Formats: sequence, C-alpha cells, structure tokens
Amino acid sequence: MRWMMVASLLASVLWPGAVHAAWLEASSDHFVIYADDSERDVSRFSEQLERYHAALTLLTGRESMKPSPSNRVTVYVVRNENAVRKLYGEGSKYVGGFYIPRAGGSLAIVPAVDAGNGKVSYSMIVLLHEYAHHFLISANSMAMPRWLSEGSAEFFGTSSFKPDGGMMLGRPAQHRAGELYFARDVKAADLLDPAEYEKHKSGSYDAYYGKSWLLYHYLTFEKTRAGQLSRYINLLNQGKGMREAASEAFGDFDQLEKELDRYLKRPRMMALTLPADRLKIGGVQIRRLSQGEAAMMPIRIQSKRGITSQEQAKALLDEAREVEARFPDDPAVLSAFAEAEYDAGDDKEAIAAADKALAIDPSQVNAYVQKGYALFRMAADADDTADAYKRARMPFVALNHRENDHPLPLIYFYRSFADQGVEPPTLAISGLIRALELAPFDLGLRMNLATALVHLNRQAEARTVLQPVAFNPHGGSLATAARSILDRLDHDPAWDGKDMDKIFASANGDGGDEGS
Repeated sequence: MRWMMVASLLASVLWPGAVHAAWLEASSDHFVIYADDSERDVSRFSEQLERYHAALTLLTGRESMKPSPSNRVTVYVVRNENAVRKLYGEGSKYVGGFYIPRAGGSLAIVPAVDAGNGKVSYSMIVLLHEYAHHFLISANSMAMPRWLSEGSAEFFGTSSFKPDGGMMLGRPAQHRAGELYFARDVKAADLLDPAEYEKHKSGSYDAYYGKSWLLYHYLTFEKTRAGQLSRYINLLNQGKGMREAASEAFGDFDQLEKELDRYLKRPRMMALTLPADRLKIGGVQIRRLSQGEAAMMPIRIQSKRGITSQEQAKALLDEAREVEARFPDDPAVLSAFAEAEYDAGDDKEAIAAADKALAIDPSQVNAYVQKGYALFRMAADADDTADAYKRARMPFVALNHRENDHPLPLIYFYRSFADQGVEPPTLAISGLIRALELAPFDLGLRMNLATALVHLNRQAEARTVLQPVAFNPHGGSLATAARSILDRLDHDPAWDGKDMDKIFASANGDGGDEGS
C-alpha cells in the first residue's frame, strides 16, 4: 500500500491531473505525440515537427524512408524539466529533455513545449536537437565525428517557425552563449582531433557543444570556407583519419581558431530562411485518449522510459493494477498493464493481460510485443527450448502480418535461434539486416548484426555496421566494445569472433548519455 501511495504521489507531481487528464494523441507521418494540452496546441506542435523533418530533408538532400507506424518517434510531453529529470534518473542535472533510439520504440521525453510561432523555447530546442541526430543517422550510415554530430544537431536545433508555415534554420545558438563565453574553452584543434581533446579534457563543464555549433555554423556560412565542409566529409568517407581529413580540408588549425574567435564576436549572424511552399507535409490526426488510457499514461511513460530496479517495477505494477481494476475492458489499459507485469517479472500474468487486450482489439501492437517478450524470457528456462522458442516467435509473426515493416519481428526471429545457441538460418540474418535498414539508429541492433556478421566471416560488412556505434558520442559501453572489435579486426582481419565475450566483458560498465 505504501508503494501505491508513492507511485500515486509521483504521478500527481509529474503529470498534473493525471487520473482525469484530457490527454491527446497527435499522429503524423514521422511522429506520435502524447500531451495533456489543447487540440490546437498539440496539432500545431505536430505540424511544426513535420515541417522540421521536411526542412532537414530539403537541406541535407537525404530522404529517409517513411517509417512504419510503430517505428515513428513517440514524443511524451510531461509537466516541466523537473519531471523530465525524475524520469531520466541518475546524472540528470543538466538534462532538459532526452531521446532514446530503439527499433520499433524510439521516444523523446520533453517538458511542456510552447508551440507558438517565432523564437522557440529551450525544451523545443532540445527536441529539435535530438531529432536531428535521429534523422541524420537514419539517412546516412557514415560514422560522424563527435563535433560534427553535435555541431549539426545544434545548428538545426536552433530553428524557429513562422506563422505562414515557413522556417528559419541555423539561427544563433543563444542558449550556448554563456557556455561559449564562460565555460572552459575548447579549441578547434580539440574538436577536429579527438586525441587533443582527450589530453585537455577535465571533469569540469566545457564549451564542447557551443564550439561545435560555432564551427559548423562558420563553415556553413563563411564564403571563404565554401565547400570545405563537404570536402572534409568526403575525405572521411574515403577513409582518411579525423585529423588528416580536417587538415586537408580546413588548413592550419591555429588560423581557423583565430577566425572562429572573430566570427563569434560579430554583431549579427546569418540564418537560412525556407518558405512554406518548400516544406510540404502530410496531415495530422488528433485522437482524445479514453479515460482509462489517460489514467494509465504516467505508468506507460515510465515503462517506456525503462525500469531500473525491481523495487521500482513492483511500485509501478501496484499503480497499474489499480488503473486496470477501474478499466478492465480497455485494450490500451490492458496492453500497458501487460508491460508493467512483464517489467515486474510476472510473465504468465503479462501474457494473460496481452491476450485479453488482443481479444478485444487485435490492433494493439504493444500487446503482441509484451506477450512475445514474456514468452522469450520463459523459453530460456524451458525443458524443450526448440518448441518454446517456436511458440515465442508466434506473437511477433502475428505482428509482422499486421505491420510488415515493424523491425521487432525481424529481430526476434533471429533471436529465436541465437538465444538457444542454434546457428540462425540465412533468412534470419537477412531479416536482421532488414531490421537495421528500418531502424539504423538502434545501436544495440547494430551491435547484434555486426557480431553475427563477424561469426559468419563477413568482416567487411561488420565494419560498416559498427562504424556509427564506435564513434557515437553517447554510445557508452557499446561504443567502447565496437571500437575494440574494430581494433581487433584491424590487427586480425580473419578474426571470427570466438572470444568476443571478453570484449563485451571489458567494455561493461562504460555509461552513455542520452540527454541534452
């Protein structure tokens, strides 16, 4: 009972009026937004995100495929930055919003966003920054250096929306002004040569993000540097080292540093203006959530963010049971309830809740997923593992029939062999490759495919798959492991990965950073 009271209190703090909230769902081509807000504001917010996607497509010339419904980015809007930090957990001091890339479940959690026209709020900047990362890795398999990844995301994130449907991109990053002037300085050489940055890096807050934005902005707009950024990227694609490519493209680093100092002191900076007629978007469908869905929303958001302890899982399940008892025939409630049961380790109960949801509404995607997760976990301890994994595939097979381009059925078809120590058939490997095409932003998926390819002596393909993981600035232990695998392949090109477990063991515990 005490934990139920704690969970209820947490819900009231993070989501005002959570039990009786008038939550809305805004569904568009690339986003699904959940917010307790007016229909006008939620619709405008959705349209702005779609226009931003159109702008990224136009400016980069990199059109990503239209995602399947479940592979869109889901945006959960919570009360304020404090609520965001509570959901983020440890290390959230500077987090104003965060994004988690997952195959079939990418999400962003942001505070209430002012979707008015003109200058955007910091919470909107955070979201635009994170979606720029999502878009760029989806549209390009190149492993971007950290400064280029963060500089481009800062550049695109400082956008604004005009009342007529147009946009301005590449506006001055005013939110980085204090960092650039008062935080520990980061030189151009530090950005362009990671080894130099590591020499000077300390535990104190520095100007890395701000300086990355400044360099990207300068190379984009400075006429005397025209074409240099494209040349730099081409040199990297040709296999040049980071310092070598930068030196060939930009010349002397000290001279570049002096020019950046002068550029920062300019009274005015350029920006890109895009008229509305160049930003074509599809429609937005608004749906008011049922009373049960609205009551379950705080639990759903926490579940999707991720459970960090058994104690937390049990507390959340108590709250979910209370909601399910009030709305026992709401299929969306039952699907979320199945997830809470699974998170708490109750596999049979999760399956029962998922089956009940699907009996009422066979379109409940999350019910298929949670049932599949539970069956996979049970299969690991089954007496007849072959039969158990065959049954565990069934919910994902059913989901694949409903949504052919959902990546999870392809991933779990592969896992149904790999998890029981059976060599996956060629069809399963092809499915895993297709899953990565659908969700190139999922680092764990990249790692799974790369290790499978190494075991199959397809080392060249594995290297290509691993590059974005190895150089991802927030990749944590996966990035560490990916770099170790690439190093091993450099020294032993025929390595078949037999002792790969040692690499993952040594990389374990190296944390990542999802926030901005």
